[in-house]
Amino acid sequence: MIVELTSAFLLGLLGSVHCVGMCGPIALALSGGTASRGRFVAGRCVYNAGRVITYSVLGLVFGLFGHVLSMAGFQQALSIVAGLAMLIGAVIYLTGAPGWWHPTGTLGVWTKGMKQLWARLLPGRSIGALLGVGILNGLLPCGLVYAALAGAAASGNAVGGARFMAVFGLGTFPVMLTVSLAGHLVQAGLRRHLQPLVPAALGLMAALLILRGLGLGIPYLSPVLNPASGESCCHAAP
Repeated sequence: MIVELTSAFLLGLLGSVHCVGMCGPIALALSGGTASRGRFVAGRCVYNAGRVITYSVLGLVFGLFGHVLSMAGFQQALSIVAGLAMLIGAVIYLTGAPGWWHPTGTLGVWTKGMKQLWARLLPGRSIGALLGVGILNGLLPCGLVYAALAGAAASGNAVGGARFMAVFGLGTFPVMLTVSLAGHLVQAGLRRHLQPLVPAALGLMAALLILRGLGLGIPYLSPVLNPASGESCCHAAP
């Protein structure tokens, strides 16, 4: 569990460089008004907490799906497939997203509807409005989140999936909080230099998931899994 949660946090932390370009404009558009410094910071924390809440709920759903597959004896295969999906995601990130990923494509319809809701919430200064913006932000189409959800499904249970995505969300917290507080200091040039961290994080997570699915008997990294439950088998057969 420690290895999985650590990898989830690193995926969020290193991958959050991608979030700066995609979600940064939303964070910068949050209303500040004449709020005191303390209330301003608290509001940005609430906004980011909203994202983590959404990620956790999505993780619960995908973890439940993974549990169903686990009970059917597909836990190891699911972990390997999830790892391969992340590798594909890393390649796509390096080579450029396909046409359907462009905002004017299929997912653009979903994004357009969300923008209409944001237009109502962004001017708001209340904690509820900021929380709502964060919750909606968590539903924004994002390849990095999809990759993390693959890891949540590979956890094999609802609680594990929610926990995985919560830790992933906490990993994105430092960078996104910095952007929401002082976005003008995060220069585009710096983001370009840090972009390689995104596929690196995806590759690391992919390797861990594939190793876990192979069940090589390596403690923590690649334990032998119980086909019926997806849990590690710690005792040798008599």
